[in-house]
Amino acid sequence: MRIVLGVAGGIAAYKAVLLLRALREAGHEVRVVPTRAALEFVGRPTWEALSGQRVTTDVFEDVDEVAHVAIGQHADLVVVAPATADLLARAASGQADDLLTATLLVTRAPVLLAPAMHTEMWEHPATVANVATLRSRGVHVLDPASGRLTGADTGPGRLPEPDEIAAAALALVDARPADLAGLHVVVSAGGTREPVDPVRYLGNRSSGRQGVALARAALARGARVTLVAANLAVPPPGGVDVVTVGTAAQLRDAVRTAAKDADVVVMAAAVADFRPVSPADAKIKKREGAAAPTIELVETVDVLAELARDRVRPGQVVVGFAAETGDAHGSVLEHGRAKALRKGADLLAVNAVGDGLGFGTEDNEVTILDAAGRPVASARGSKDDVAHALWDAVRALV
Repeated sequence: MRIVLGVAGGIAAYKAVLLLRALREAGHEVRVVPTRAALEFVGRPTWEALSGQRVTTDVFEDVDEVAHVAIGQHADLVVVAPATADLLARAASGQADDLLTATLLVTRAPVLLAPAMHTEMWEHPATVANVATLRSRGVHVLDPASGRLTGADTGPGRLPEPDEIAAAALALVDARPADLAGLHVVVSAGGTREPVDPVRYLGNRSSGRQGVALARAALARGARVTLVAANLAVPPPGGVDVVTVGTAAQLRDAVRTAAKDADVVVMAAAVADFRPVSPADAKIKKREGAAAPTIELVETVDVLAELARDRVRPGQVVVGFAAETGDAHGSVLEHGRAKALRKGADLLAVNAVGDGLGFGTEDNEVTILDAAGRPVASARGSKDDVAHALWDAVRALV
């Protein structure tokens, strides 16, 4: 596949080097098109050595090849990382004052922009409007990650990690058919956090990677996607509607609201089974000689079972995930079968967790059970691979 990697002039340009390597190692031909400012951060020799192709920035270079048109025409995918506030503004207004913006105007291939800038720039109304304009035209714009920025400040504006950008970009040109077109799917992702006091919570190790992969795969297959995101460690894919939640109760309300017109609901989030009965209003202090506090817990609502029981529209397909560990009472799969019978979901993806499995990892392995606990499919590989396997199973039901 022929990929154009655009690089705008921001300090995060150094991460694009790793993105270039990842795309090349995946077997793709990559043409790097930096802006002049980008070359102030990473030089031309680096891009040429790693891409194996000549690097130009100006529409007046390689005039005999009509590069400002040909590069975009021949691309199967265009990725810009980092996409600065300036680049977003120029792309939104349709400028073509360098080779990269000209390529963005010419190409009819999928385009993914990965913004990186300081928080104030990302949140400025001009940038917000530019992003909305680009998304309305079908351009996929990732939300930046939150974290340490160039200086001592932190916040949203950090470039997502190269492997996350690569996965999001390649999902746009996945060879699978758009067999979910016309469907609205709701996916929950991440892990809920139940407050103990204003600074502490009961939580779990879910990063949200599998749920984000499910949303990304559904989008690539043509669905309209609502992602209910609980404390994600990875950015949501561009092009989906994101509803941010924190607790199990908030997730329940958000999923039920989104499910009212959904054809499929996939509960991939790790929802807390218990919450403190009475969270403290102030931070619980450790006092010398005093006994450790006792925290009384109460069960949370079983969101998956409730969705399966109270279908809010006829024919709605409900899918759950079961993160299990084997114990003296049964294996992972035995616990999964019991859960499938108890929950009543149409499909249940069972996976082992713990000791580097499941939570927080790049790969996953699941067995997909039907409502009677019978295996109907299995998948092992990247979380994107698992996501597509699950959607294949869902497609047989809708």
